[in-house]
Amino acid sequence: MEKSFDFAKAPGHLVRRAQQIAVSLFMAELAAEDVTPVQFAILNAVMDTPGIDQITLSGRVAFDAATSGSVIGRLETKGWIKREQDKQDRRRKLLWLTPSGQEATLLMKTAVQRVQDTLLKPLNHDEALQLVGLLSKLVAGHESQLKQAEGGDVDPSDRS
Repeated sequence: MEKSFDFAKAPGHLVRRAQQIAVSLFMAELAAEDVTPVQFAILNAVMDTPGIDQITLSGRVAFDAATSGSVIGRLETKGWIKREQDKQDRRRKLLWLTPSGQEATLLMKTAVQRVQDTLLKPLNHDEALQLVGLLSKLVAGHESQLKQAEGGDVDPSDRS
């Protein structure tokens, strides 16, 4: 009889479990803000690049345009983001944080850093740096291969 697949040593399974843990820590830490990791990623990117267009934002946060658009709509409803039509290209929507969105995002950044610290707590400093470095290398390597295979830019959402 063949031995069953060992999920405890399967990188894909371990990455998925680490993601589940990261999301759980995030949701617990930011429960009062009623924000998801995807919403925070968008708020953070808009804070870093005021006036960014939705398509560029989608690439920056590695979500497809449809997902980003619906998340932006929810953030607009919360009063945290304003969306305006580009005066030079009416097809483009430009994004800014509102004053309340700016304030909320600044507060969330501190909480998100606590989440990152908690996530890496089982590791010593050197191990944490090594893990982040290896994950970055893994993601960059696969993004590069996908881009080459498809002959151009890759929609990050098509990778899941």
